[in-house]
Amino acid sequence: MFCRCEVAFGGEPNTRVCPVCLGLPGALPVPNKKAIEFVLRTALALNCKIAMRSVFHRKNYFYPDLPKGFQVSQYGETNPLGYHGFLDVPNAEGGIKRIGIRRIHLEEDTGKLMHLPSGGSGVDYNRAGVPLMEVVTDFPPDINTPDEAREYMVQLRQILLYLGVCDGKMEEGSMRCEPNISIRLEGAEELGTKTELKNLNSFRSVQLGIQFETRRQIAVLESGGKVAQETRGWNDATETSFAMRLKESENDYRYFEDPDLIPMEFTEEYIESLRATLPELPLAKYRRYMADYGMTTKEAGVLTGDKHWAGFFEQGVALGADPKLFSNWMNSELAKYLNETGQVIHADLADDHHALSKITPNHLLGLIVLIQDGTISGKTAKDIFREMLVSGDQASGILAKSNLTQISDDEQIKAWCKEVIQNNPDPVAKYKSGVINVIGFLVGQVMKQSQGRANAQLVQELMKAELENA
Repeated sequence: MFCRCEVAFGGEPNTRVCPVCLGLPGALPVPNKKAIEFVLRTALALNCKIAMRSVFHRKNYFYPDLPKGFQVSQYGETNPLGYHGFLDVPNAEGGIKRIGIRRIHLEEDTGKLMHLPSGGSGVDYNRAGVPLMEVVTDFPPDINTPDEAREYMVQLRQILLYLGVCDGKMEEGSMRCEPNISIRLEGAEELGTKTELKNLNSFRSVQLGIQFETRRQIAVLESGGKVAQETRGWNDATETSFAMRLKESENDYRYFEDPDLIPMEFTEEYIESLRATLPELPLAKYRRYMADYGMTTKEAGVLTGDKHWAGFFEQGVALGADPKLFSNWMNSELAKYLNETGQVIHADLADDHHALSKITPNHLLGLIVLIQDGTISGKTAKDIFREMLVSGDQASGILAKSNLTQISDDEQIKAWCKEVIQNNPDPVAKYKSGVINVIGFLVGQVMKQSQGRANAQLVQELMKAELENA
């Protein structure tokens, strides 16, 4: 945040450190402009007011993972870069729940304590000084259940990914959730003492952690005890929390303005220039897909759940694809193939373990056009699709090299129908006696005879006509 050390996950301990992030005597910090810009864009996306003049504070406490003996952070109600905002999240009833955002402030991360096999502990300071944006929800809380907490996290992560300010990898610690949980007796207005949960590295852990901590606090009160204000860790293996340390109160941190850092001052023009860079956010896109394309909540949710997936869809629609048909192929055949092979649809996602797929929106559109104009059947389309995935050729090119065009010739299909009727007297007799569902078997025999190339709808119509005349 205040030096030029590389930001990366993992690596040899204490190899990405310098005098500034280690807090050595004489080292002076210089703020990271890009980090400030990322926080401001997030604050705008979360409907926050912007502090046009904002300062950094020193948060003082002594712990081995804090090399300077203080953490550079931001303190106050209206001093943090963003404050008094909100995030709207979909609820289980199909409506919207508004979660108040108290503040969004920028600080530096701490180091990481590592318990050594030989006993004792070491400290890895690679993470110390990394820019850390903290989004704090309102108190009293708007989040009342573990499910709401999970949905809030899902929606917040999507926004951060759409903005490009975070990769959202909870398992690597680049996004973290530290819920503060408190309960109250039925009918009471005041919430009880809160505890803070740490080490939650997935949405599932957030949900389970809040559930467990709620049950634990209830058990403490019902047994006549008192809930301690403490920080508790989460054990994923046992799905239980454990006490780490008593939680300090605000006054214990002795906040004061950092004398080494000058105030940040912004102009309206600068803030508006950042606002202009905001993309269409997930909830707005979700609503638009349902309104403009007739998507269900599930379909819109799947499409907007990842910005690259939504981008692939929008490219297809811009090329002229039918939105519903295109999304159906994306969310079924394409998604299935990507899951099976570990491939991805966008170059930004490709790495040592994930190859870039050869399928583009134009490939998928070309296939859908052949289905719509009756050139190929749905079954044939799946065969061509599998070939496209491997070769990267367009559907029309694959079709030209094979004999897979759909047969819609009435006379040819009538001939097959007559042959099937002649060879299957028992099902025909059942149909005549009123068991009309046997027509499915007879149509299947025609499709088998045509090697799947016959127009299935036409087969259905002609088979019915031939049975009536038989």
